[in-house]
Amino acid sequence: MRILMAGASGFLGTRLVDRFVADGHQVTRLVRRPPRAPDERQWNPSAAQLDPALVAEADAVVNLAGAGVGDRRWTDEYRRIIRTSRVDTTTTVAITIAGLPAEDRPAVLINASAVGWYGDTGDRAVEEDAPAGEGFLADVARVWEAATRPAEDAGVRVARLRTGLPLDRDGGMLKPQLLPMRLGVSGRLGSGRQWWPCLSMADFLDAVAFVLARDDVAGPVNVVGPAPVTNAEFTRELARQLHRPAFLRVPAVALKVALGGFAVEALSSSRVLPGVLTRAGFQYRHPDLPSALHAALTT
Repeated sequence: MRILMAGASGFLGTRLVDRFVADGHQVTRLVRRPPRAPDERQWNPSAAQLDPALVAEADAVVNLAGAGVGDRRWTDEYRRIIRTSRVDTTTTVAITIAGLPAEDRPAVLINASAVGWYGDTGDRAVEEDAPAGEGFLADVARVWEAATRPAEDAGVRVARLRTGLPLDRDGGMLKPQLLPMRLGVSGRLGSGRQWWPCLSMADFLDAVAFVLARDDVAGPVNVVGPAPVTNAEFTRELARQLHRPAFLRVPAVALKVALGGFAVEALSSSRVLPGVLTRAGFQYRHPDLPSALHAALTT
C-alpha cells in the first residue's frame, strides 16, 4: 500500500513509519522543510499548501501531526500552537482529499486525535459514543476531529484515533518518570486516583495497522489498553518493575507550579475503554499494565 504520512518525525510517527515499512508498505513522508531524503515531500499546512498529486498517488493518508502537549509550559502562545498545529494540518489534508476526483481519492484517512476528547471522566468508564468533555484539550479535540469532515463528506473512510498513553522508555509520558523513579524520588501525582489509559507501544502500532486494514472500522477509535489503571496503580507497578520504593506523592500544587496549564490535564482522569477495537476483534499483545510496562522497559 502507498501511504502518505504527516507527523512522521514525531515520537509515535517514527515508530509507525518503521512498522509500515516492515509490513511492506511504501511510505512518503510530508515535511515542512526542503526534502532531504528520497521518501520526503514538502508541504506547508500553515498556508494550506499540499500538492494534490501527492494525495492522488496514495492509497491511504495517515496524519499524526501536532505539537507535543507535555513538552512545554502552556503559555497562551503555546496553547495556540497546540491547536493550530493540529487543525491546520488536518484541514489541509481533508480539503485536499475532498478536492480530488472521486477516482483519485485515497481509500482512507487515518487521523490522530486524543482521549482528551472526553475531558475528565472521573471514575466513569467511557467508549467512543461518549460526548466531548470540557477543558482545553477537549476543545482542541472537537475542532481537530471536525477538521476531517470534508474528507468524510467526500465518501472517504475516516478513522479518528483517540490515542491514550503508549508506553516507551525512550519517549512519551514514561521517559521522564524513569530517572526520578530510579533515584527513589518519584511517586503518585496528586491523589493518584485519576485513571490513565495506557497501552504498550506494540499494541499502539498493531492497532493502527489493524485500522488501516479494516474497511469496516471508521469514525472515532479509542486506541487505549483494555484495562485502564489509576496513577497510583501505575506508580506502584513501575516501582515494582524497577525495584524502587514508591511512597512519595507529588502534590497537585507542585505540579501546577512546574507544569502550568498542563498540570490540569496531568491530574485529570481518563477512564477510556477500547469499544470499537474490542468489538472488531482486535487482539492485544499486552492486555494488562504489568505486561505493557515490562515490554516498554525491556524492548
